[in-house]
Amino acid sequence: MSLNADRSYKMKLRDVENAFKYRRIPYPKRSVELIALLAISCTFFLFMHTNKLNSRLKEMEVKLQPSEFSALGLTGNHISGHDAGKHDDINTLHGTYQYLKSTGQLVNVTTLRLNNTRRARLQVVFFNRPTRVCTEQLVPLLRLLSDHNDLNLVLNGPVRSISNIRTADEEKIEAEWVSRLEKDTLYIAHGNWINFTQYGQHKPIYISLVRDPVERMIQHFYKQRTRQKLIISRSIYPGYPQRTNAWYKQSFNECVRSSSPDCQYIQYSIEDAVEDFKRQSLFFCGNHEDCL
Repeated sequence: MSLNADRSYKMKLRDVENAFKYRRIPYPKRSVELIALLAISCTFFLFMHTNKLNSRLKEMEVKLQPSEFSALGLTGNHISGHDAGKHDDINTLHGTYQYLKSTGQLVNVTTLRLNNTRRARLQVVFFNRPTRVCTEQLVPLLRLLSDHNDLNLVLNGPVRSISNIRTADEEKIEAEWVSRLEKDTLYIAHGNWINFTQYGQHKPIYISLVRDPVERMIQHFYKQRTRQKLIISRSIYPGYPQRTNAWYKQSFNECVRSSSPDCQYIQYSIEDAVEDFKRQSLFFCGNHEDCL
């Protein structure tokens, strides 16, 4: 091959390479519209996500910054981002607070005024234990604290009742009995709140616990259906009507869906169809008919 022919071949090869290197691939019109739609969609979803993050950031700012809610003993955990955006809605926490404040009902509400312990004239701590709020873990701690602080720990009171509800006579007996306890006594009992001033007695220092009501009922549901409960019931009370095996194996969801009395709460009812401590509020409201 001659020199000119070889040079001509190389030039042609270079032209072919450049053609592939700088080629322009035409896109159909539909593809261009699809790419534009995807870009707009991504921009929209990015905007929505940014807006959501901004709302959560504002929510965290409300939770972390001290606010007027501390005067009510409330923290940011009680305020949701949904509520924070509706300051004028009286159904929200912030709206209710603003309404009470505007009507002058919260002028004197401060943490100092809400602290009733400092005004206690009876140096007795009354721990009215609600059922199924994990107070079993607190009792050993109170035992240790009573030993280290030279406190008198009392676990049994004058009213021996399975129910936490007290009659008027039982209230009076317990109120007078607690008032006679020696100073620095810690009294623990399953019972509703008692109005000591109604019986002419000084109020003790009340302490208690609360728990999420749904979790509380679920724990109680399964605690009544343990194998240990089954064995105890059939060995100690063989002559009494027994629960079926299906009752012990039933799940909480199945109980709710079947409208079983074990998983029903009937509003405004004084007595439950099944005694299972559904109403946690009784421990803080009392034994009056309005509470029952």
